[in-house]
Amino acid sequence: MPSANRDIDPRRKPRQVRAELTRDRILTAAAHVFAEHGYAAGTTNRIAERARVSIGSLYQYFPNKDAILAELLVRHVDRGTWTGTEELDLAPGTLEPVVRALVRDAIDNHRDDPQLLRIMVEEGQFSQELRDTITRHGAQRVAQVRDLFARHPDVRVHDLDTAVDLIVFTVELNTHRFAASPRKTPVETFENELVHMVTRYLRGDQESRVTP
Repeated sequence: MPSANRDIDPRRKPRQVRAELTRDRILTAAAHVFAEHGYAAGTTNRIAERARVSIGSLYQYFPNKDAILAELLVRHVDRGTWTGTEELDLAPGTLEPVVRALVRDAIDNHRDDPQLLRIMVEEGQFSQELRDTITRHGAQRVAQVRDLFARHPDVRVHDLDTAVDLIVFTVELNTHRFAASPRKTPVETFENELVHMVTRYLRGDQESRVTP
């Protein structure tokens, strides 16, 4: 993801419902335009036309299309909140289903539009809001996963804090890469291998290598 080289912070944060709806319409239109035409051809004029707003109205909210893409990234990260963790069974012998829930949640958060995800990864720049969102989301995710694994009787690692950081980074990075790349591996295979790898690590398994 390239670093920012021009103003990409939104110009206006809506305070009224009507303004918020207009801003949402611009972002929705941009997601479609970028996915259909690519980033280079996804001009602000095309976005404004798709959103049915004037180009002047669009510029009231965003200074350029880089700022629009940065805001799409903010929303993408914010959607990645793991819900339903309170329903997970933490009894002995249930570590693999818990890890699978973590991995599947990450996969589900990246299913929407691979083409748009590739554009966000390749073209997106870091606004301050995006940096703050990533920091906040990462801290929440790590705390959430740490709480689960700290209470699970099957977890046997030397340093839980380090282990959780490694696991969250590994799951998020690999899922992001898998979703944004042309798929040669079935999603079920990807999920199973990632689940097995993380589960064995958390259990402290000392299995010998599988020989051909």
